[in-house]
Amino acid sequence: MRILVVDDDEISREILGETLKADGHEVTTAADGVEAVDVLEKEPIRMVVTDWMMPNMDGLELCRRVRSLPFPYYVYVIMLTARSETDDVIQGLSAGADEFLAKPIDAAELKIRVRTGERILSVESRHVAIFGMAKLAESRDPETGRHLERIRDYCRILGQCLAGGNGLKETLTGEYIETLYLTSPLHDIGKVGIPDSILLKPGRLDDREFQVMKTHTEIGAQTLGSAVQQYPGVQYLCMARDIALSHHERFDGRGYPHGLGGEDIPLCSRIVTLADVYDALTSKRVYKTAVTHDIARGIIEEEKGKHFDPRVVDAFLEREDAFLQTRSRLADEAEPPEPAQPAGPPPPGPDPRC
Repeated sequence: MRILVVDDDEISREILGETLKADGHEVTTAADGVEAVDVLEKEPIRMVVTDWMMPNMDGLELCRRVRSLPFPYYVYVIMLTARSETDDVIQGLSAGADEFLAKPIDAAELKIRVRTGERILSVESRHVAIFGMAKLAESRDPETGRHLERIRDYCRILGQCLAGGNGLKETLTGEYIETLYLTSPLHDIGKVGIPDSILLKPGRLDDREFQVMKTHTEIGAQTLGSAVQQYPGVQYLCMARDIALSHHERFDGRGYPHGLGGEDIPLCSRIVTLADVYDALTSKRVYKTAVTHDIARGIIEEEKGKHFDPRVVDAFLEREDAFLQTRSRLADEAEPPEPAQPAGPPPPGPDPRC
């Protein structure tokens, strides 16, 4: 971890720097907020340890500047201060500080606070890496647009709604929903193993192509399953594997690859299934036209208890306004507004490229 230490007192800078270096960090220093901003704009620094009271630009203003600058990553800020009143803490948090450390500084406590910040930043890095991997797999299809962004938002909407009742509150914890949000974009990771001649074919697939296309579920599960074997117990990998394998199963047992039905299908997959089908229906693809939200809703209602878990359908109907808002907010570039009439007839059956 590269850390920027900001303090107008040279001795304090030196002590802080040596403490952090002894803990294995690379340290850069600045004498005030103005100098710190200059360093942050030029160098990729993820963590700042700053004094509150400084000339030219104090710690509060530095926090505000850090939060206003368009960094492509989060910068974690630890504020050092002798001020500990509640109003001071509120003022610092409002300015953008993540953590406070009271003066005089205890070296052991500083190291622990830095490690806490590292764990938080590692979560962000994990999110970026997972979404980047999903985007890489999807990049072979130039028409998918912002599909992955919409899918994860739809899944969060459904998860939060389901958590409010239907006997799922204990399962759908905040941690579960965030893991679902994180891993749902990996549902089609197995498409990396499907030939372009099938993946990008205009029109519907013939029987042979259909069978090949369906293998993307098992390819994805095998890929993520290898990671699970290497890192057993890592929940987001387990959920990602389950979603990749089972998001084309149907509630009535007529899906693939294993013909699972009802609650034998993992809950995360039942949620992703509806989110994925809704987005596929309302999006244009090389092999299909888009339909309106109303048409998509009708199809989903018709498939309640067949393709979809009835409870997930109920959650969709309860939160369909949130789906529409997400669809509008994350519309693909140059996507026309939703037509008053459907752009084409609904597809006669599920396409495994959805």
